[in-house]
Amino acid sequence: MSARAITALIGGTVFGAGLALGGMTDPARVRGFLDLFGDWDPTLAFVMGGALIVMAIAWRIVPGMARPLFEDGFHVPTRSDLDVKLIGGAALFGIGWGVAGLCPGPGFAALAIAPADAAIFVAAMMAGMLLVRFTERKS
Repeated sequence: MSARAITALIGGTVFGAGLALGGMTDPARVRGFLDLFGDWDPTLAFVMGGALIVMAIAWRIVPGMARPLFEDGFHVPTRSDLDVKLIGGAALFGIGWGVAGLCPGPGFAALAIAPADAAIFVAAMMAGMLLVRFTERKS
């Protein structure tokens, strides 16, 4: 196994463990966060805040590095425009998140905690991804 694959495995494991520890694999907790006018649960705000702190530190470190440890260069987004695909994808993501109470990361992490429920979400998500690939190739 390459150093890149091992790094990805460790990163994914830490990410999934963080989601599970923060309760983000529980759809009820996510729905509680989205329920602003009911029994609001601020837990997700703290999880997001923690992620923002980590990323703020990373964005300060990256410019001072010549290159990543296991890559030839950084893969930093350069586009800043908004298009129909981006806005439509963001809307679908938000709708799916609100309806299912899961998004891709917690969906995969939930496979280890509640496989039966999470499998339905992950299967539907993968089907949607395949549908997009299929329709993009046709056009």
